[in-house]
Amino acid sequence: MSSPVRVAVVGLGWAGREIWLSRLATHPAYRVVAVVDPSPAAQEVASGIGPDVLALADVDGLAPDLVDLAVVAVPNHLHSAVACRLLRRGIPVFLEKPVCLNSAEADELAAAEREGGALLLAGSAARHRADVCALRETTDRELGRIRHIDIAWVRARGVPDAGGWFTQSSLSGGGALVDLGWHLLDTVAPLVGPVAYEQAVGTVSGDFIEAATHGTAWRHGGALPRPGGGDVEDTARAFLVTESGVSVSLRASWASHEALDSTVVRVEGSEGTASLRCTFGFSPNRAGGSELTLTRTGRTTAVAFDEEPIGAEYDRQLDAIPAQLADPSARGRAVEETRRTIAVIERVYGSARPARALDRERTVVGAGV
Repeated sequence: MSSPVRVAVVGLGWAGREIWLSRLATHPAYRVVAVVDPSPAAQEVASGIGPDVLALADVDGLAPDLVDLAVVAVPNHLHSAVACRLLRRGIPVFLEKPVCLNSAEADELAAAEREGGALLLAGSAARHRADVCALRETTDRELGRIRHIDIAWVRARGVPDAGGWFTQSSLSGGGALVDLGWHLLDTVAPLVGPVAYEQAVGTVSGDFIEAATHGTAWRHGGALPRPGGGDVEDTARAFLVTESGVSVSLRASWASHEALDSTVVRVEGSEGTASLRCTFGFSPNRAGGSELTLTRTGRTTAVAFDEEPIGAEYDRQLDAIPAQLADPSARGRAVEETRRTIAVIERVYGSARPARALDRERTVVGAGV
């Protein structure tokens, strides 16, 4: 697209403001024309960007002749509903993860994209990281046939907004698996290809949900969020097997007993093993920089790649959107990837329900002793 993409940011929570609006306002390929949020702060935010930026309370004020793209970063339970309204009006949508909370919502998004003729794009930036791209290139070039992938994102402290919508399953759709796990599954997807998972089992636990000391202080200017609790997990562990026979061991943890946050992606192939150690996300509790190694026949060597500042993957994702908007073949692609992701999340949660019930039973028995 030769002229800047006219964009509206829908939702002015932490992600809308800190991740997307701040970047869009300075990116030369975009021009922010509207912000949408029912809060009184919307007008202040709009005026801070520029005198001609509209402050709207509802997406009904948006139309194709006003915007070329709506970036939707509302709370999880509103993702699909808001995106469907925009798509049916012919407005392309970039939708923050989780794109949907269940398979039924994925079907609704697919129908809305078809009916409105507008493009749906999915927000999940991990695959755009420089170190993840280097891992993918090393895998393609050096590892032969992929046999197994270990992937984990473990925070030391990072339960988001305990007591708020993030930790209420009816509003969030789930805990660490829906939140961090979506990024992990999105990282695995380009490695294994567009295949479904034949097997998916998992466990969940919530040992840190009620501890304010394990909250996301970095989302609150250094102040710990209020203690709260909730009915979602802070940790999910899963074992998956694809149609092609690749196994995937996945762990997503908002909080743990570790001192620092870390992310590990280890890909085992017929010709070697590639291991990436880094830290996804914005938390300051980081376990150093990124390190990528290749191991073959007992010898481990470092793989060089360009270092980048925290959050650069979000800028890189924005760089790619104008070309995607102009590509007719992109329509339907995000929905198909979303279907595979939400299907495996649903199956992991389904297999973990007995473990959740057992935890509740133990709690009740313990309270009666």
